Amino acid sequence: MGFFDRFKKDADDDGFDPLDLQLSRLRVGYLVDYDLKTWEVKAYNRYDFGEGQFADEWELQADGQSVYLNREKDDEEYWSLSKKLPLGAIEENIKKHIMENEDPPNQITVKGQTYYLDASAPGYLLKGGYGPRVPFIVWEFIDEEDRNFVTIEQWDESEFEASIGFEVEEYQFSNILPGS
Repeated sequence: MGFFDRFKKDADDDGFDPLDLQLSRLRVGYLVDYDLKTWEVKAYNRYDFGEGQFADEWELQADGQSVYLNREKDDEEYWSLSKKLPLGAIEENIKKHIMENEDPPNQITVKGQTYYLDASAPGYLLKGGYGPRVPFIVWEFIDEEDRNFVTIEQWDESEFEASIGFEVEEYQFSNILPGS
């Protein structure tokens, strides 16, 4: 048995290989470099949109800041980075509009930038990738360049969250290391 065979033998039941560190296989506690900072993975969640459509989300923290790395897989992988957005940062009263109309307006404004409704979907949150399925609805708004976005999530009758983000590329992340 060679030196590296010892590590391959330690692969998890789910096929995890400690010698094959990829962005899509981040786990809680891992470290990853992005934008001249080292980020620690604090949480992982999976979103199930039905019909085999899933999205993965990792909460990353560095220097007291939290961001969310998201991966969607359709014909190819699509990566984005977002952060929480206070509902009050959206110029329109989005919560009131959705509660009165069951849908948001067709466009919203954040910090003077207009975003247009692009998609909506019901889904389920699976904390940690497993566990009970928590239902929600998400609406995605995109800017004219189709690069930046705002998402609004409804978790129950009157509980809403928003986030703002942009596309990223997998190659922008480096030095993935397992945590302690």
